[in-house]
Amino acid sequence: MSPSPRLATESDLDKIAHFNRTEAAFPHDATLQQLIEAQVETNSDATAVICDDDNVFGATSLTYGKVNEKANQLARLLRAEGVTPGQLVPMVVERSFGMIIGILAIIKAGGAYLPISPENPTERTSYILEDAGAKLLLVHDKIKSKISFAGRVFSLDDVHIFSGPASNLRNVNSPRDLAYVIYTSGSTGKPKGVMIEHRSVINRLCWMQDAYPITERDVLLQKTPYYFDVSVWELLWWALAGAKLCFLPPGAEGNPLAIVNTVKKHQVSVLHFVPSMLSVFLEYLDGKEARVTRDLASVRQVFASGEALTPSHVRKFNDIWAGKTGVRLTNLYGPTEATVDVTYFDCPRDNNFDIIPIGRPIHNTKLSVMRDGRQVAIGEAGELCIAGVCLARGYLNNPALTAEKFVENPAQPGERIYRTGDIARWLPDGNVEYLGREDHQVKIRGLRIELGEIENTIRGYSGVTDCVAVVRKYSENVVLIIAYLVCKTNLDLNELKDHLKAQLPAYMVPSHFEILDRLPLTPSGKTDRKSLPEPALQFKTS
Repeated sequence: MSPSPRLATESDLDKIAHFNRTEAAFPHDATLQQLIEAQVETNSDATAVICDDDNVFGATSLTYGKVNEKANQLARLLRAEGVTPGQLVPMVVERSFGMIIGILAIIKAGGAYLPISPENPTERTSYILEDAGAKLLLVHDKIKSKISFAGRVFSLDDVHIFSGPASNLRNVNSPRDLAYVIYTSGSTGKPKGVMIEHRSVINRLCWMQDAYPITERDVLLQKTPYYFDVSVWELLWWALAGAKLCFLPPGAEGNPLAIVNTVKKHQVSVLHFVPSMLSVFLEYLDGKEARVTRDLASVRQVFASGEALTPSHVRKFNDIWAGKTGVRLTNLYGPTEATVDVTYFDCPRDNNFDIIPIGRPIHNTKLSVMRDGRQVAIGEAGELCIAGVCLARGYLNNPALTAEKFVENPAQPGERIYRTGDIARWLPDGNVEYLGREDHQVKIRGLRIELGEIENTIRGYSGVTDCVAVVRKYSENVVLIIAYLVCKTNLDLNELKDHLKAQLPAYMVPSHFEILDRLPLTPSGKTDRKSLPEPALQFKTS
């Protein structure tokens, strides 16, 4: 960020106010279960959920009516166990009919669902269960033995929990009740629970349906692990629109062949990628023109979020996929604290662009770019702050952190904003450009370096598929920029260095290049910087 950005003038403030005119009607007085049950009334016999790997229900698909009945039966059990509005009901499950039925049952019972990864270390799961004050737990049989929990445990593999009256329950929730809590990594080393209310989820889903409408003909692929917030729209959007939900087999998120086969078999029309995984997927498709045209023809909309979507990603998407089938790519941005996504940008179908913005604010959402409590001019970099219906209630059992991150807008008294910690700037056309985080900004020998700029320059070089740049300190005198590359073919590193020297200041050219078969990914599909291998270097540190 510039040390002294220009502050917004009256003209800037007028334009920013225009960019933020996002007011739109939505069912603000409804709850999720009410909207879903309304769809069930008109789509009872239509296919709702598809799952090829479920061994409990003896079928590969369930109708709206059947899903609703099973969710009602489980919801009655949960309510009999004391679930009330505001109570968190954790789940440790894999993709299955039981997963979506469990989520809907928790909401119908009046509680809020809390998704936990089955791959979590025992200690992390125990911490979350304790922090959440959990009294009940939904699991699969094969996971149950891995969890230490003193409360009541119900297995979603037990058909006996789906019995009794199947009619809809009396709604006990209000729009300001919690719908879910998702735990994210915390800077202190302990995860923190983000509390999201019904009205925030409904606003987000209604915006998506307005901007990218789906119908009963659409099939959404659910492939994001359910303990990451992108999964929320995958898990719930279809149910508000009469569409279908298709589960990718558990653990197949990083398997391009499995994704292609599932898309082809079930005619998936909408899916999501984290940019890192999108890059892997496109590399798999490269050179398979016939397969792209044949097997992915049903896909009409791809969303990308979770990481910065770069121009090289979009060019690759256009060249390998969109040019063959006409599928559209949309860039989404948003922190968990603001209900999944708060901006959107429809990527160009031609390759005549220099940047890919994160876009414009969604319905009932306002953005501001601030420095020292004041809005900066259009084009100037500052911290991106968010206001609107989308904001979380705060962090569970952490009022101090809530007060630190969710603050009164100093430029608009009475308005509550979330400070993202992300650096961005308004563009003159009303889109927002993401510039990274200050913690990705490093200094070497007093020189400020943006690692994202290095990465984007390397990605733009012919033959490079993907890149991550990091700084490693080996001694007080030896601090190096290391670039990890994924390449299509044997790459001449000397030519790459010459290219970079022509594009970047000398101090930003990496000292060492490490070539990998692929970049390591986290379970959510983001680049796992902590798992990058130690480079093979030869130097003296004395």
